[in-house]
Amino acid sequence: MHSLRIFTSITILLCATSLRVVVGDNPINPGFPYGSEKVRGVNLGGWLVLEPWITPSIFDNTGNPNIVDEFTFGQMQDHNTALGVLQNHWNTWITESDFEAIAAAGLNHVRLPIGFWAFDVSGGEPYIQGQLPYLQNAITWAGNHGLKLIIDLHGAPGSQNGFDNSGQRLSFPTWQENESNVQRTDAIIMTIANMVKDNTNVVPIIAPLNEPAGYVGSQMLDVVTQYWYDSYGNIRFPFGTSQESNTVVLLHDAFQPLSFWSGFQTPPQWQGVAMDTHIYQMFSQDLVSQTDAQHIQTACNYQNSLAFDLWLIVGEWTPAQTDCAKYLNGRGIGARYDGSFSGSTFVGSCTGLTGSASTFSSDFKTFLRQYWEAQVIAFERGGSGWIQWTWKAEDADEWTYQAGLANGWIPQDPTDFMFPDICG
Repeated sequence: MHSLRIFTSITILLCATSLRVVVGDNPINPGFPYGSEKVRGVNLGGWLVLEPWITPSIFDNTGNPNIVDEFTFGQMQDHNTALGVLQNHWNTWITESDFEAIAAAGLNHVRLPIGFWAFDVSGGEPYIQGQLPYLQNAITWAGNHGLKLIIDLHGAPGSQNGFDNSGQRLSFPTWQENESNVQRTDAIIMTIANMVKDNTNVVPIIAPLNEPAGYVGSQMLDVVTQYWYDSYGNIRFPFGTSQESNTVVLLHDAFQPLSFWSGFQTPPQWQGVAMDTHIYQMFSQDLVSQTDAQHIQTACNYQNSLAFDLWLIVGEWTPAQTDCAKYLNGRGIGARYDGSFSGSTFVGSCTGLTGSASTFSSDFKTFLRQYWEAQVIAFERGGSGWIQWTWKAEDADEWTYQAGLANGWIPQDPTDFMFPDICG
């Protein structure tokens, strides 16, 4: 198998790596002091990968209810129409002023999701290309404002999870079923690694795959595990020699407990590996049914459960406690909270819990502040830091860092707590 051959050559390189560790050299000098300084960041969701809930107008304006993701956006309408909408979106959704505002808010990282189709549609996929100049802009803007940029491959050929945010909404992921899907993904990671190997002060991390659906079982986990090995070689050894880069590899936990990955790619043999976990409290009936106080307590409990043998970053989380945001579960799919999601049980009305902050009560805004602080405190005590999802959205202010800053439930300095003892 091609991937196994890749790993064999990497193993040889790793012997040299571990030898250098033994003699005392530091084999990696990342562009940020992970482990000693906390990651505080925000995701640029919905920019280079469309998400219906972040920009519902883009989907509603098609007039076609079957356009539910970026795949069908390119497939089910005129190419030039789709291209024009996307180009306008790319030019306006995130600009350098957003990077300036993110830096001014005391954050140090941005995580940028991008899809495989920005690099490769050789499989005949109907995606519209043109994202790469904006990736370059993001790197420039991050550098201009002292921010660290994480390039996050958010969608892979065939979809690694079937979520609309992978580019293609499917009932079951198919990335893991086809070796060519994995080989294409490997090639894209090599391309990204080569792009940034000499610019690790601005782009210190590559995340080789967002949220692979490990919960479907060994057919996915076996492929993902091998892919993580391949990605280590592709990211850490981009020069074609035994020379290492300073780029950190950010693995996702594939929805497994951290204990599943205990001892995986740990020093001294492996260098520059971090683990990404995503913590949401609304994507099950049990979680969405919690009271506000229970949500806060659940968040606080993470301060004792995130200890891990790699740098551990909570790469996605939110101050929202419901799944009320329009299209959050997919275009045309309702919410568990108000019982409009198939098979769910009514918890309460979504009125006043999503949309514009102008509709939020002062009590709800106070809760958002408490819940935001509880998560930040827990994630910093338990792990290496956090990256909130997401910077902005058209009509879901409870999710967005930008709206939180403007409306007072996120402080202008992320270390300035109103409720410093909320987690005891």
